[in-house]
Amino acid sequence: MRKYLTLWIAFLFALTVNAQKQNAASISGEWLTSAKDGKVLIYEKEGKYYGKLVWINTPAKDSNNPDATQRNNDLLGTVILKNLMFNGDDKWENGAVYDPKSGKTYWCTVRLKDAHTLELRGFVGISLLGRTELWTR
Repeated sequence: MRKYLTLWIAFLFALTVNAQKQNAASISGEWLTSAKDGKVLIYEKEGKYYGKLVWINTPAKDSNNPDATQRNNDLLGTVILKNLMFNGDDKWENGAVYDPKSGKTYWCTVRLKDAHTLELRGFVGISLLGRTELWTR
């Protein structure tokens, strides 16, 4: 009986660990921005999540970049989400989002509203001073 109890506990632990891994990666994939003028591919690298522009409606240069040496670069392929870390509670935080329209970078958090809707909050300093966008699959 004790052997079966130990196996059952090990099985439940394995399910919990696996569910958490799947949950952390659930933001991975392509997302259409709220303005529907770009697609961002979110991917994991060394335990953090990043997002790069893989499609834009109108090809453009990164003309508002604060680094003058980057202003002639194409926006397509630009990494606009950086360093998001899963907190284990359906939220990715401590990241940064680059807004190519303004050339500014903001702190950001991400959470999933459902399997097809991502809520991205960009802010300055504290989350109250920011803006939320909804991206869709």
